[in-house]
Amino acid sequence: MKIYVVRPGDNVDEIAMQYGVPVWRIIEDNQLVYPYELAVGQALLIGDGNTIGTGREIMSNGYAYPFISRWVLEQTLPYLSELSVFSYGFTEEGELVWPLLDDQWMIVMANRFGTRPILTLTPLGADGRFDNRLITAVVWNTVSRENLISNLLAVMEEKGYQGVDIDFEYVLEQDRDAFSEFVRVCADAMHSAGYTLSVALAPKTSADQQGLLYAGKDYRALGEAADWVLLMTYEWGYTYGPPMAVAPLNKVRQVVEYAVTEILPEKISLGIPNYGYDWPLPFVRGETKAKTIGNIEAVRIAIAYGVPIQFDEIAQSPFFYYDDGEGIRHEVWFEDVRSLQGKFDLMDEFGLRGPGYWQIMQLFRANWLLLAERFEIRK
Repeated sequence: MKIYVVRPGDNVDEIAMQYGVPVWRIIEDNQLVYPYELAVGQALLIGDGNTIGTGREIMSNGYAYPFISRWVLEQTLPYLSELSVFSYGFTEEGELVWPLLDDQWMIVMANRFGTRPILTLTPLGADGRFDNRLITAVVWNTVSRENLISNLLAVMEEKGYQGVDIDFEYVLEQDRDAFSEFVRVCADAMHSAGYTLSVALAPKTSADQQGLLYAGKDYRALGEAADWVLLMTYEWGYTYGPPMAVAPLNKVRQVVEYAVTEILPEKISLGIPNYGYDWPLPFVRGETKAKTIGNIEAVRIAIAYGVPIQFDEIAQSPFFYYDDGEGIRHEVWFEDVRSLQGKFDLMDEFGLRGPGYWQIMQLFRANWLLLAERFEIRK
């Protein structure tokens, strides 16, 4: 497969002729819509239909809510080793909370494609809100901890989950060691029952990094206890922050460089965002709110407003500006096949386990085709 960056005057027919591939393949692989207009600077995946991986074997993971489109999930599962269903919560006493929609259909579909369904556990309370006080309650109280583990095992056996992913964010610094011990005990219980256990980690660059996201996570202890970890290497650009790449490669690299000093590389999944953001300008902290958009949607916005897509060579990420016709200028950052190629290169350079996508709610077909051609995805 090749990546082609659209130049002024290009059209799909001429690009297809240049590479000797059918027009329909470029249209389908890149999810173009009639009349198949292109944006200058748009990165197109040019494939020949071969998606048999020629590189090393990896494990790929993707998170999804139960309200994902059945069609999107069906299109995505062939490329996933694991499907992490988001999410179960719990009470201070260790009772499980499941406030969302039915998840059984996702487990059935995952099994049909040979993808391992994973239960994602978050500090989500009965009120539907995330609360790190729940973390404190279960990691320090042995009775609550054992009750939570027992309930997890019961639900996993009943529904057919094959592993649990612990996604506890904002772990307090004073809970750091207790949280590590909780993960170790939970992992032992999962292993005894034939399940796996993984942990999501905030993107640290040093052991003593301060901040609510970082201080409560001991990379070395958690990496030793878990079967694998997910580095949440995204959200540098985020809803309430200033415009910038969601997962700038230079920043992602810093996290990986630290992580491999604490955790075996083959245990590390690299977090990859499957979305972008659209910020109205000027950015005013505390007031400006970016809109979350899909990667395909971002390109269509550029086409609709007739603006070129640029590429930041340091962040290895595409971006553009447009005026919405109501006097407001916008700045958009997203992911394309070039930015993904850079992340795949990083996975290879450090021998990482594979990618972990947050989240797969919107289909970005070119990503999956590129991944499948580049690697052998283990099922």
